[in-house]
Amino acid sequence: MEDFINKLQDLRHLDWVNKKISIGTPGCFLKAYEEIDGTRIYYKMSNYDSYRGIFGHECVNELIVSRLLDILEIPHLSYQLVFSKLCIDEQELEGYISKSVNFRRENEKKIVFDVYYELYREKKESPLEFAKRYGWEQYVYQMFVVDYLICNRDRHGANIEVLIDETEEPRLAPLFDHGLSLLFSCYNDMESVRKFDILEDRVVNNFIGSKSLEYNLGLIPKGQKFFSGELKEEDKKVLVEGLEQVLPKEHLTKIWKMIWERWKRYVEVCN
Repeated sequence: MEDFINKLQDLRHLDWVNKKISIGTPGCFLKAYEEIDGTRIYYKMSNYDSYRGIFGHECVNELIVSRLLDILEIPHLSYQLVFSKLCIDEQELEGYISKSVNFRRENEKKIVFDVYYELYREKKESPLEFAKRYGWEQYVYQMFVVDYLICNRDRHGANIEVLIDETEEPRLAPLFDHGLSLLFSCYNDMESVRKFDILEDRVVNNFIGSKSLEYNLGLIPKGQKFFSGELKEEDKKVLVEGLEQVLPKEHLTKIWKMIWERWKRYVEVCN
């Protein structure tokens, strides 16, 4: 599937009624979905408010992270970046949105991880210990690595889902929702991009592990690799291909530098 569609698509029929508001982030993140030939398709946009319209670049981040996880061979929800004509609050506008396909199998139901943990945890059992008891440690260690590489600030308990089928053991959904990562807080301010500290250990919203991404790296068993792929310098071209039409070159270069320097730090810590 082509992961970037820069030709304008008419999606004015979508109903953007689902709103998510993240603490400390201006505006809100609108979501929509539709059924096509029995498959549910999900859409979400970058930050939005009625005055500025669509702003920010969270949807671009989703595509970059999706490409990164392809390289690392870590299971994840694949995102497509689509340039679209939209209708919101009876106003027409154009912008880039993310498109993805439902990852649940037939007969599977979902429950967010923090609720599942509260229902079935043992006394004084941490979320990390809980995940290990269920055999999900590989998933968690992969998540720790990814969230460190992209400086994901929003891996709360609802951004991890447990999928349940009565005939099988519960499983965790492939990694999804990476928009509040990389340089998302810089918006279109190039001075903020230049000043952004790519290795800063920011306080983040993590349900499993700690609020320090650096500390979470230390929770990964040393000398073991929990995924097959490896990041290389030449992968920069793959990660940012075509996106010069969406973000300034300086911004894309800073994103790559961030991921690459954090990758080198991950190798240093975990080996």
